[in-house]
Amino acid sequence: MEKVFQPKTIEEKIYRLWEKGGYFTPKINSKKKPFVLTLPPPNVTGGLHLGHAMFTLEDIIVRYHRMLGEPTLWLPGFDHASIAVEYLLCKQLAKEGTSKNEIGREEFLRRAKQFALESKDYIKEQLKKLGYSLDWTREAYTMDEKRSAAVEVAFERLLQAGLIYQGERIINWCPKCQTALSDLENDYQEEKGKLYYLKYGPINIATTRPETLFADVAVAVNPEDPRYKNLVGKEVPLPLTDRQIPVIADTLVDKKFGTGALKITPAHDITDFEIGQKHHLVNLTVIDTKGRLTKVAGKYEGLKVEEARTAVVKDLEKEGFLVKTEDYLHSVGHCQRCGRITEPLISKQWFIKTRPLAQKAIAAIKEGKIKFVPNRFTKVYLDWLTNIRDWCISRQLWWGHRIPLEGETDVLDTWFSSGLWPFSTLDWPKETTDYKYFFPTTLRETGYDIIFFWVAREVMLSLFLTGQVPYQTVYLHGLVRDKFGQKMSKTKGNVIDPLDLISKYGTDALRMSMITGNTAGNDLSLSEEKVKGYRNFTNKIWNASRYILEISALLEKIPAFPKDHLHADDQWILRELEKITTNVTKNFDAYRFGQAGEDLYQFFWHVFCDEYLEKTKNRKEEALPVLLQVLSTSLKLLHPFVPFITEEVWQRGREQKAIQESLFFREPVLITAAWPQK
Repeated sequence: MEKVFQPKTIEEKIYRLWEKGGYFTPKINSKKKPFVLTLPPPNVTGGLHLGHAMFTLEDIIVRYHRMLGEPTLWLPGFDHASIAVEYLLCKQLAKEGTSKNEIGREEFLRRAKQFALESKDYIKEQLKKLGYSLDWTREAYTMDEKRSAAVEVAFERLLQAGLIYQGERIINWCPKCQTALSDLENDYQEEKGKLYYLKYGPINIATTRPETLFADVAVAVNPEDPRYKNLVGKEVPLPLTDRQIPVIADTLVDKKFGTGALKITPAHDITDFEIGQKHHLVNLTVIDTKGRLTKVAGKYEGLKVEEARTAVVKDLEKEGFLVKTEDYLHSVGHCQRCGRITEPLISKQWFIKTRPLAQKAIAAIKEGKIKFVPNRFTKVYLDWLTNIRDWCISRQLWWGHRIPLEGETDVLDTWFSSGLWPFSTLDWPKETTDYKYFFPTTLRETGYDIIFFWVAREVMLSLFLTGQVPYQTVYLHGLVRDKFGQKMSKTKGNVIDPLDLISKYGTDALRMSMITGNTAGNDLSLSEEKVKGYRNFTNKIWNASRYILEISALLEKIPAFPKDHLHADDQWILRELEKITTNVTKNFDAYRFGQAGEDLYQFFWHVFCDEYLEKTKNRKEEALPVLLQVLSTSLKLLHPFVPFITEEVWQRGREQKAIQESLFFREPVLITAAWPQK
């Protein structure tokens, strides 16, 4: 063995060995229960970022279950990412001095398909570089023929059941992307703003959006508020107009906010919309889809929202309607993709009635059919399902699944097809061998930040369309942060490219750094120094293995494992080996992967190398059977974490004739070797 471990020279070779041997593809065995996990499909929007390296958790899990002898399927796939791809492609077209409307739908879709294909191929190679043991024979894509057929069937069944409808409701609209967004795609960010107190005759109201007053159709107060009881049913003047609007009473009004009186603009606020529906108020639209004021605003027509706000406030003050202004910190919705401030607008869209679906999802969780790790997310999840709103599923985009109705040009929300992922990837709605054997899947592993985007929809749609929960367990990992605890972002300049780290330190070092210190539901701090530290650990594994294998290479036959009169040091290390095997297995079964990784690190480096190897240097040949026993068992325990170096050492050991004739390293490949018994 070479003196220094060189990841670049062995990683591609080892991955080819696994792929060629078909070790990622499980054999269907009706006598055995499979372990099934589908990869959260990366968006086909370019390359992977460090967050995708959290998939290492999934690879660790599937490698463990594969070594337990279970038919283990880790199914890979990719998401077409409607709004994200369209946004990126439109940016590219703008740089070229053109637009999607100028090149036309056909050419735009051709370019989108090509962009997605190139991204998909690149991401696939990145996933392989990270060592992920995915069954590429079952690769899926949300826009491929099978998944597209599943989308059409799902839509039709929901429509026939009366759960899909088209209607005019208030939605989140992105003026830049020119499409509706779901509530979950509308990122709320705290911003410094102003609270404007305006005089509506005898009532003062407080608002952050004075420019929308032209679409006001009422002033609402709480029926229990004694300050305004004598005004309910009367009319008050609307500033800067010649209109009078009624004062109404509604329990949705918060008596403690502002003055306790609320201007009602049903076309531009979700709470106002609900109040307007209850009181049969008209909907006036004062902001259009491009983020400009409409003719309802009179002389302010055509102004952008911010421009209009400045002009309206100036006139309110001039005419004596502005009582006072206060600094105000509030949450403002932004498009998740482009970052533009979104507008709540009345729009005719397609929706799914989610309450009937949510009720079944709530029951499944309360009945214990699905459990969350960590458990604290169960309440968070149930609270969200209990207060769920109808899901807007139509998007005014070209790239995506066209809504399967005659004459429709809108496409479906990407999360609609993603919500079918646990079963569409297994050929649903056809009841194929794969579907019958591998569904329901075993586990959903994903970040806590998309629990409502994705997990909720998978559970609701699976229960409705298949009658079964999509999986039994949901394991939620945290976000990757830098060494100062900051969330990684391009704007902050603290993003780390996983392939850069792999190039410097090797895949195994990155994988260990992603796992140690990682606990369910908590964010992970990562720095290049941490990865560098685990590169030193892989070097330790290599050097210790080389030392032991060089001893065995000098012998024609490995000494028999001593059954009696074991040296005290040998007895001690074998007891320690038994303890670490028991603890690692227990931690795996309890989803404590970070703890398992840390324990193995401590055992191999400090207990085995620093202590035992030093104690046996004067009796190397005598201790060789024990050295090989501890090494081979350690390689098995370490394999899910650092698969490349452990497989390479395993293959080097099998090259030795003396080892081949012994009981050590007897399995042809480590990836399918039996997990050590406790």
